[in-house]
Amino acid sequence: MIDKLKDRNNQMMLFFTIFIGILIGRLFILTIVQGEEYKNKADQIRIKKIPISAKRGEILDRYGRLLATNKASFTVQIMKNELIDEQINDISIKLLNILQKNNEKYNDNLPIVYENEEFSYTYDEEIDAWLDDWLDENKDLFPEGEIPQNITAKEVFDAIKFKWGIDEELDPYESQRIMQNDYNEYPPISVRNMKFIQTMKKEQFLQKYGLEVDLNAEDAFNKLKEKFKIPNEYSVDDARKILIVRNELRDQGYRQYQPVEMAVNVKQETIVEIEEHSMDLPGVNVEVEPIRYYTNDNLGAHILGYLSKISDTDREIYNEDTGYKRTDLIGKSGIERKFEKDLKGTDGAKYVEVDVYGRLVDTLRIESPQKGKDVYLTIDKDLQTVAEKSLKKALEQIQVGGTFKSELGDYKYRDPFPNATSGAAVALDVKTGEVLALANYPSYNPNLFTTGILQKDWSKLQDQNPRDPLSPVPLYNIATRTAVQPGSTFKMLTGLAAIEDGLDPSYKLYDGGFIKLGNKSYGCWLWNDYRRSHGWVDLYKALEVSCNYYFYDVSTSWDYYKNKPLPITVDVNRVLEYAELFGLGEKTGIEISEVAYGVPNPGQKMRNTKNSLRRMLNRKKKDFFSDELLNNPELLKNEIETIVNWIEENPSRGKLLRMVEELNLIEGKEEKLVDTIKYSYFNQAKWTKGDTFNLAIGQGQHAYTPLQMARYMSGLVNGGYKNDVTLIKRVGDSEIKEKKIEEKKIEEINLEDKKNLDEIMKGMLKATQGEQGTGRTVFKNFPIKVGAKTGTAQKSGKIQPEDEVAYIKKYLNKIAPYISFGTLKEKTKEYEDEYPNEGQAMRKALMDLSGGRVTSESIDRFKGDYDNFAWFVSYAPADKPEIVVVALVFQGGHGGYASPIARDIYAEYFGLNKENDKFEFKNAFTK
Repeated sequence: MIDKLKDRNNQMMLFFTIFIGILIGRLFILTIVQGEEYKNKADQIRIKKIPISAKRGEILDRYGRLLATNKASFTVQIMKNELIDEQINDISIKLLNILQKNNEKYNDNLPIVYENEEFSYTYDEEIDAWLDDWLDENKDLFPEGEIPQNITAKEVFDAIKFKWGIDEELDPYESQRIMQNDYNEYPPISVRNMKFIQTMKKEQFLQKYGLEVDLNAEDAFNKLKEKFKIPNEYSVDDARKILIVRNELRDQGYRQYQPVEMAVNVKQETIVEIEEHSMDLPGVNVEVEPIRYYTNDNLGAHILGYLSKISDTDREIYNEDTGYKRTDLIGKSGIERKFEKDLKGTDGAKYVEVDVYGRLVDTLRIESPQKGKDVYLTIDKDLQTVAEKSLKKALEQIQVGGTFKSELGDYKYRDPFPNATSGAAVALDVKTGEVLALANYPSYNPNLFTTGILQKDWSKLQDQNPRDPLSPVPLYNIATRTAVQPGSTFKMLTGLAAIEDGLDPSYKLYDGGFIKLGNKSYGCWLWNDYRRSHGWVDLYKALEVSCNYYFYDVSTSWDYYKNKPLPITVDVNRVLEYAELFGLGEKTGIEISEVAYGVPNPGQKMRNTKNSLRRMLNRKKKDFFSDELLNNPELLKNEIETIVNWIEENPSRGKLLRMVEELNLIEGKEEKLVDTIKYSYFNQAKWTKGDTFNLAIGQGQHAYTPLQMARYMSGLVNGGYKNDVTLIKRVGDSEIKEKKIEEKKIEEINLEDKKNLDEIMKGMLKATQGEQGTGRTVFKNFPIKVGAKTGTAQKSGKIQPEDEVAYIKKYLNKIAPYISFGTLKEKTKEYEDEYPNEGQAMRKALMDLSGGRVTSESIDRFKGDYDNFAWFVSYAPADKPEIVVVALVFQGGHGGYASPIARDIYAEYFGLNKENDKFEFKNAFTK
């Protein structure tokens, strides 16, 4: 046997026998043992699933009336598997030319644009726009002349940390959390990479095509032309159209069997033209698909929200694994965002067979899509309509000093306030916390977003003057995201704190006109405006006439007219405790985005003053500190911190002068530094009675949204219960509650005696029914008794013009008549590299040319001052409250100016509008 194995022929035969045996065994395993498994894998490669979009669930009001639905639309698609590469260029140009000629929107995700004969990245433009706005708002963070021209993401991040006094030792993630949660700052920066998010997107785009990340836009464009073999004879415009389509096809990847959407909601006449050129457009298909449709255009836009493409960040959540296509639109704000997964529904699918190149071979089966769940809101569509119309009408008439015309009685605005361009109104059910109406002005039409918004439309929705924080922004939800001082509408809480502490609401205090504290006077508004007094005032009268003096007294437990203590122990902490009890400064529980900044904290004043002093010293370091310190950043930092830490001691001016002489200052600057830090910072850092006075009447550091104010009002008039606010009635079928809504919290407010709330309500009723009531003009003869309180709140600072250069040019002959604009322009060029924009460079040039005679204050003196916010908070009926209505008008001047808005809302709710006579009055109480 062994001899046979030594034979070479036998060895070869044995080898082939074993080899064939192994092959047969392996074939047996593949076909018999693992046959089914490999068949499934082969099928997965051969059979592909093409999603069929499901209709989004509808959004309806509390009575089932449509607010958001779907409609059929034409969608233009390109089937990549039906194209050959040589055709793509011509087809791209022909298709996009047809769409462009017919003013159709088409997908353009190519981040390289060509305008004014220059190439640029859209990502860079977005960063520059954000930085311009941010630097305008935060220029005081940088020493004059040292605002970086090419500021980095890290420099911005560090500046924001410095602005808010965030510990330098904290890691970036914790610092970011504090910025967002405590200070509502959301810089577009990735803290992991410390880069602007748009910079990262640009790098990802270039890497996708294997290009260097530092290529400029023009070089990147030309590299892409080379990559796709686009001949140079094509114009830049045509070459870009080709790249737009190529980019869409590239993002499709292997999925050639899936159509690439190029345009949605296309007009029928455009479709006809595409069909007429079908022979020249192989691979271009037209399908009918559902798109979102908002039946009432702008109505409730900030509640409903809008749709948008899935961003790179969102793609971690919304992807194929979770049932989303790359081209899907998702809710970006409002109810559309909050209930995205309910509204989305379940896409259907078409299963197709494809070849090895991913091209369609056959359609195997179709699964029908399942529509998303409907969402029923607490909103009353009619009430919402009235709220929005009345808000708009009031703003238009306040601006010109016109008349608010109404079947219920005209209201004349005696003083015009031309900057009253924004506002909000909220109506809540006092028992349930349900939002019945939530209106904002200006607003927007969410239909603009349903197919991808055009740049020109997007621009119209942005802040038209980013330098002015009160400039109208249509996309902004004022009712839930703008927190301002409540003014006199806060006085009910100050009064409640006093009577809860034992003060008899009928106890009379004399309004002495003003109270003198040191060198500062705190006057009642009647004294400030007319040099008159309200005389003897109790709680009811104080709320009726809005007497500041009364609330100064009770907030400090002192009768300043008689100069003796009151029989209570109320102080600032007690007042703020009641603000917290009624939910001011905390989130309301509403399902859409909102902000909350907490109630004021006396201890925070010291921290804020320290931060302000630190910023000032850094900003003006060249004015005070020696070159030795300026050349040693670490020593400079320590010196500044030494000065900042003196603030708690607040030494006398003489002692402070001796202390600064030990510092490394510029000779002769000691007294100027001492006077600056002593009187502008040290003396202002500690909490004073004056601060308590301001807080007691709703001024100072208070900041609350209209929705928070409405919730607080509900707690005052519903027997002392704090409800979580809600916009949702149910989610699911109109008859079957498919989804149980999370139970909203109802919290009983811990009061000494709930009967004290009745005393507050009596005072609020006198504000509309009393002979001197601040809301009497509008509500005295209203058929339903309404309790209310007006309020005005101050906004400090100057209104910044949109164009600083144009402003300086206009007023230069008054600011510095000895300097010509031509000379100023020439001098400005010296600073253009140091400052981020021409306006800031020109301010610096003007101050230098003047030899120090022109200051920032003198440049700004021709800019307008902000007018007061106008607040109106109310409830009805007075004897058995059902609804609260709060209205806020930016720069509305007088609190009473917002009252006609509330009256119209009440008239609709109670069925008093003549055009709605079909509703019986008795039905109003069932709403």
